[in-house]
Amino acid sequence: MSFTWKATLAAATLVASTSLAHATELRLSHQWSNKDIRHKVAQIVADEVAAADVDLDIKIFGSKSLFKPREQYKPLSRGQLDMTVLPLSYAGGQQPAYNLTLMPGLVKNHDHAARLSNSPFMEALEAKMADDDVMVLVHGYLAGGFAGKDKCITNPADVEGLQTRAAGKSFEQMLAGAGAFIASMASSEIYNAMQTGVLDAANTSSSSFVSYRIYEQVKCYTPAGDVALWFMYQPLLMNKSAFDGLTEAQQNALLAASEKAEAYYLEEAKKQDAASADVFRDAGVEIAEMSAEDFEAWRALAQETSYKAFVEEVSDGQELLDMALAVE
Repeated sequence: MSFTWKATLAAATLVASTSLAHATELRLSHQWSNKDIRHKVAQIVADEVAAADVDLDIKIFGSKSLFKPREQYKPLSRGQLDMTVLPLSYAGGQQPAYNLTLMPGLVKNHDHAARLSNSPFMEALEAKMADDDVMVLVHGYLAGGFAGKDKCITNPADVEGLQTRAAGKSFEQMLAGAGAFIASMASSEIYNAMQTGVLDAANTSSSSFVSYRIYEQVKCYTPAGDVALWFMYQPLLMNKSAFDGLTEAQQNALLAASEKAEAYYLEEAKKQDAASADVFRDAGVEIAEMSAEDFEAWRALAQETSYKAFVEEVSDGQELLDMALAVE
């Protein structure tokens, strides 16, 4: 073999080995079906990164196939999982401050939610995530409502005596204050719990109500409308060390993909509420509406229960709550 061919072969081998060394697969876990908006957000990131051709592949494990819904944050923070789309309040046990991301009546609408995501309040939460070796790639809030197996739920009196599911600690405290009995579970478990008589009522996101076909188990649905009590922060998170270990090109591709996914998330989130009401209505479920007076009754109850408990339980709780309330 001539010197020229040897040199060419050596160069090709070096390029191939360098490319192989940089080729990376990231594992992304979530609890939803592939029709859910949160899966679609993850898929946008995966597809855009693949199209960037930077030797980076994101493999999505949906429908809680890799980790149970409430057990994703800890492996993410330990580097056992690379990415997840997660309701951050699920990790309130590890970081109590995260319970503020599902606080009744704190978010007014989707545009207000977007401003919260780009505020000093969110920067303070991201600093806590960084302590856990976690970072945010895609910000996103989803609105939600109530569903009742046998009755409509619009005001606090409606849940008294009902076995009720809420997504996070703050909502559980408020509902307990209204006289409800609390059953804690992931949104993916609501359907079976209602089917077996474990649950009388539930609240969750508009998207989850649809993707988990809760309309098959309830008589009445109160969607987010002009007023929405329920807003939950559900970002796409990444292990920070895993991100830092990527090449600059891979990092840039991931950030660009995340920016596109975040814009999609906001626009689609705005459509979810009305769309969910249509699905429930088409399934023969009664649609109820929460009035402004109902909303104020819930919020007054939340201030005496959820808000008060948060400030008492979290060392910097008052400061964080004030930061959130300061966002117009």
